Amino acid sequence: MTKKNATIYDISKKLNVSVATVSRALNDNPRISQATKDLVVKTAKEMNYKQNNLAKALKSGETKNVGIIVPYINTNFFSSVIRGIEEELSLHGYHVIICQSHEDVLTEKKHLNTLLNAQVDGIFMSVSRTTVDTEHIQQILNTSNTPIIFFDRKKDIPGISTVTIDDYRGGYMATEHLISEGYKNICHFAGDLNLEIYQNRLNGYKQALIDHKFQVKEENIISTGSSIEAGIEAIKTLWSRPSIPDAIFSSSDFAALGACQELKKRKIKIPQEVAVIGFSNEPFTQFMELPMSSMDQTPLIMGNMAGQVFLDNIKDNSSGVSIEKKVVLAPKICVRKSSKRK
Repeated sequence: MTKKNATIYDISKKLNVSVATVSRALNDNPRISQATKDLVVKTAKEMNYKQNNLAKALKSGETKNVGIIVPYINTNFFSSVIRGIEEELSLHGYHVIICQSHEDVLTEKKHLNTLLNAQVDGIFMSVSRTTVDTEHIQQILNTSNTPIIFFDRKKDIPGISTVTIDDYRGGYMATEHLISEGYKNICHFAGDLNLEIYQNRLNGYKQALIDHKFQVKEENIISTGSSIEAGIEAIKTLWSRPSIPDAIFSSSDFAALGACQELKKRKIKIPQEVAVIGFSNEPFTQFMELPMSSMDQTPLIMGNMAGQVFLDNIKDNSSGVSIEKKVVLAPKICVRKSSKRK
């Protein structure tokens, strides 16, 4: 025999007060005395009362839930952004629902529909690398009042706020650092150029070379994935050529790690013969046998800022004002032994 949860009518009957009084006490209405509130809450707990969150959401117009869609959560970067969002919003009573697109736009679409059907109050997104057509996102803007905030990976869609790192500046700083250490033939692992973040890192790399009077060599730009295996294969490609680089700026820490492994296998000294710097400052970079330089994307701060942008959006929308914020955070360079020749 299943135990039935109590209702506000049961509480009202037990305490001999009106249903309205019970409801107001449970919702912390200022019209109800603190003594009555305490009694109602205590009785509700004793009677195993569970508040109907769906009914409450329908009444208030908000569920206090938000959705977060990321390509994957098994990297420090995305898990730290999620933590930052959660830390910021939990102070205001929000809960997060986390979805992974696995770099597949069809999965991304399904998650968006699921979150909308769950009536979340907002959606945070870092788009998949296969998201080229953004019609599914545009449709939400046209048919729903649910705010969307892009972080890290974004698309330029009017009406959507964004929180990103200055990837162009990060690419420039990483390349300029290698130049300052005396390296002359600097190669770039460019990542997936379908994504704007990798285009910006590449453009920063190119401009730093130009500004320091270096030639931009297209053969030194290797389109790679963001995996250890991609970095290994990139080194194999480069070392099959007559001219080999003396430094590598990788747009991914994982590809940079693969490069370090393959260079070590070939008995090539880092950084004396070849320097390596990555991007993202994953925790493993500082704990490697030879600590690896990297560009820090400050993911926790990015998550905090995304949460603040959402809260501002909610506040302004309640006043009938539509806002669109573009927050760009500054990258930080973490110089370690893998690129420090001097």
